[in-house]
Amino acid sequence: MENKTALTVKASINAPVEKVWNAWNNPGDITKWCAASPDWHAPKAENDLRTGGSFTTRMEAKDGSFGFDFGGVYDEVTTHELIVYTMGDGRKVIIHFKSNGDATDVIETFEAETQNPIDMQQAGWQAILDNFKKYVETN
Repeated sequence: MENKTALTVKASINAPVEKVWNAWNNPGDITKWCAASPDWHAPKAENDLRTGGSFTTRMEAKDGSFGFDFGGVYDEVTTHELIVYTMGDGRKVIIHFKSNGDATDVIETFEAETQNPIDMQQAGWQAILDNFKKYVETN
């Protein structure tokens, strides 16, 4: 992550790491939590979770006014511990899953892009992570 601004978002989830890992990586779950606000959704997700594998999540405004594919290629995958990937635009993301008994800390660090303000990017990624936490803890 050299020469790029690295941002970090975190959540402590009241669930064991196996449940957190599965909800993070299962396409059927991803479509239920991967949105930054209630007026957005992820109608489709594909995930080939392995080093060299790729993923794509379709993110859309529920009113159909805007949408995009978010995806990348996995650089490193250590089950229940670590995911490192490179997004389609070349930016890196590192996600740590730290088991604390019946809870799991998810720490996600990503390289910021240059089109949107840093605080907006930080807030958006945190909102998605918070939505994930709520999904896991209530399902």
